Amino acid sequence: MSQIQELFLKGKSLLENTSHPNLEAKLLLLKCVSLTEEQFHTCPDHKLSRVQEKHFYKLISRRLAGYPLPYLTGVKEFWSIPFSVFPGVLIPRPETELIVEKTIELSSQGDETIVDIGTGCGNIAISLARELPKARIVATDTSKKALKTARLNAFKQQIPVIRFARGNLFSPLRRLCLERKCDFIVSNPPYVSKEEWAKLPEEIKNHEPKGALMAGKSGLEIIKKLVQGALLYLKPGGYFLVEIGFGQEDKVLSFFNPSWEEVNFFKDLAGISRLALGKIPS
Repeated sequence: MSQIQELFLKGKSLLENTSHPNLEAKLLLLKCVSLTEEQFHTCPDHKLSRVQEKHFYKLISRRLAGYPLPYLTGVKEFWSIPFSVFPGVLIPRPETELIVEKTIELSSQGDETIVDIGTGCGNIAISLARELPKARIVATDTSKKALKTARLNAFKQQIPVIRFARGNLFSPLRRLCLERKCDFIVSNPPYVSKEEWAKLPEEIKNHEPKGALMAGKSGLEIIKKLVQGALLYLKPGGYFLVEIGFGQEDKVLSFFNPSWEEVNFFKDLAGISRLALGKIPS
């Protein structure tokens, strides 16, 4: 049997060409043992069984082969919340926290209706539910697997108030009779173009769901439909927030017709215009 510190050092060495070998080795080790992160640091002599050691090296091997770390650990943190993620469900990105941040900033903190279209693992909807406990939140997706994962995450975070609905774009809202009843419609939709898809890292192309990332030839097809369709479901004074890709600001701006006001764009920490926002006149 090997000590946890010994295996950590070996794992870190094997993962030296990854962006964060220390962190990745630690997370993969914690996946294999029943220890907290605090115990990992305070119990360097803890011994792993042969089975646990074998499992650790198997995870290292899969990581070196390009398998995404969150799919190996089963967890990805978003808004300081650990979200379960599985193959077939998009891995949350930190830049998407901008949607949560801006929605909270604009919220009245009251009993507003918030719709998250394309919820994936539920990271936006659940984060908003944690911060805005009086809100009525609807989370939709076309994927059964995504909705199953989102429901699991809501259960783990003890958030029973989110209503999950399956369907494409606005079809669930139509079934729920939400015309002119939404205070916020938010979405992190697919926005990668066909050309951009070809240039993405193999780790993303080979393992993450293509349908959650790529949106037709230009990458703008779904965003355009969202901007147009949101007009039918937002109440006067309601807000629409959508994540966009690099270099898409001007095109997305052209989708907002005179029915919208206060159209703005917000940059992520990398200085990229990442969030488009529009408001329905009161």
